[in-house]
Amino acid sequence: MNGEGAIGAVAIGRNEGERLAACLRSLVGRVDRVVYVDSGSTDNSNELARSLGVEVVELDLSKPFTAARARNEGFARLREILPGVELVQFVDGDCEVRPDWISTARTALAADEKLSVVCGRRRERFPEASIYNTLTDMEWDTPVGPAQSCGGDALFRNAALEAVGGYDPSVIAGEEPEMCFRLRAKGWTIRRLDAEMTLHDANMDSFGQWWKRAVRAGHAAAEGAWMHGRSPERFNVKRTLRPVFWGGFLPLVAFISAYWTFGLSVVALLGVYALQYFRMYARQRNRGKPRRIARLSGAFTLISQFALLVGVLTFIKNRLLGRRTRIIEYKGAQPGASNA
Repeated sequence: MNGEGAIGAVAIGRNEGERLAACLRSLVGRVDRVVYVDSGSTDNSNELARSLGVEVVELDLSKPFTAARARNEGFARLREILPGVELVQFVDGDCEVRPDWISTARTALAADEKLSVVCGRRRERFPEASIYNTLTDMEWDTPVGPAQSCGGDALFRNAALEAVGGYDPSVIAGEEPEMCFRLRAKGWTIRRLDAEMTLHDANMDSFGQWWKRAVRAGHAAAEGAWMHGRSPERFNVKRTLRPVFWGGFLPLVAFISAYWTFGLSVVALLGVYALQYFRMYARQRNRGKPRRIARLSGAFTLISQFALLVGVLTFIKNRLLGRRTRIIEYKGAQPGASNA
């Protein structure tokens, strides 16, 4: 079989336990071949994947690890075992692909030869388990239609991936928006479909996990701006400057001025933050969101500016020192899996 017109899938993960089982079972039988890329699991992930007939790639961890590198190596192996593969579904190992997604996404790509990738609605499996899961589910609710980028779960056209050389393995986070920038620069388009795509298990139950995830997002924004910020699009520049302004510049000016203003500058700062909170709260309410969701969005969007700033400063510091930032992980292993 030469795989012409075939569709494959690449899942990546580490110590995902039952989450990985659900992920792979949602793919087997719906695509022609599945490749699982493992990054040093100490549970039975590899054995589980092989028992389902899934091809396993075990990453050499003596080389720097990134999710981008894992996806590239998985896709390379997929092309070896399924030459001529036309479409590839990338998915994170903590996600379950919805039953109708593959056929829906495939139809959309077939109808528009300029489309490089399509994504759909990623939902949290347990959004009410914690406020952090709720926040993550809100994050996935992006507008339907033409998009600037996709996330880790998406169906790609092989020709588009090859046109830009796949993911950049040096990017430690935000690898999808970075690659999508390069795709759009070559005339490809991206679309989010009004369709259920995957169930994701964030498994976040602490503020510390949420904070680390936001720090990682800040690092990703700064790295993307450093790579492509000089383009006409000014890629990621606003995403980088926003936390610098809200989390750094404003409080710095307020506290430096506090002595001469008898503390009124700090009071003014708190007032500005309060106005920004109510502005974001009103925006969510105007979109039809419940009060609880609107309150969470307003509060945590403000708090996130400080975590994002930490990520931005981490990137800048390591660039100046010539050091490579280590992967920022926020989630532990699935219960029953080992992190040893």
